Amino acid sequence: MIKPWMIIGGIMLALAFAIGSLVTPKGTQWFNRLTRPRWLTFEKAIPFIWTFVFTCGAASATLIWEEDPGSSQTWLLMGLYVLLELVTLAYSPIMLRMQSLKVGTLIGGAGGVLAVILAIWVAQISGWALILLIPYLIWSPIGTYTTWAMSRLNPLDV
Repeated sequence: MIKPWMIIGGIMLALAFAIGSLVTPKGTQWFNRLTRPRWLTFEKAIPFIWTFVFTCGAASATLIWEEDPGSSQTWLLMGLYVLLELVTLAYSPIMLRMQSLKVGTLIGGAGGVLAVILAIWVAQISGWALILLIPYLIWSPIGTYTTWAMSRLNPLDV
């Protein structure tokens, strides 16, 4: 039998691969030439950090699903989890295609706001599901701030 975590994880991976495939070499070249803040020493760890954050998010969604499977509230929450993932994943292809750190900062901020809304809703249902959202709630502002800091160092690429 297929378990909920398999479906949720599968959807998460499918979205990540589909949206990740929209990143263009031209956008990547643009991003790689940008000046970074001196304190950005952890850039190589960012893909691993996001993998952990998304895994925690999928685990959070699984706990919510298992709390009240199939209810209208649970389906709405699943939609919010998917929307949060889509907004977060859209950061790279949209920012790189538009070659705009300002757009990246706005997308990062939108993800942060969605995560707070999701966390408030989830907190009413499951403490563990909320705890699993904490990595996103911590990391998203760091990523958004990093993009904003890069925009200050690269004023022509805002």
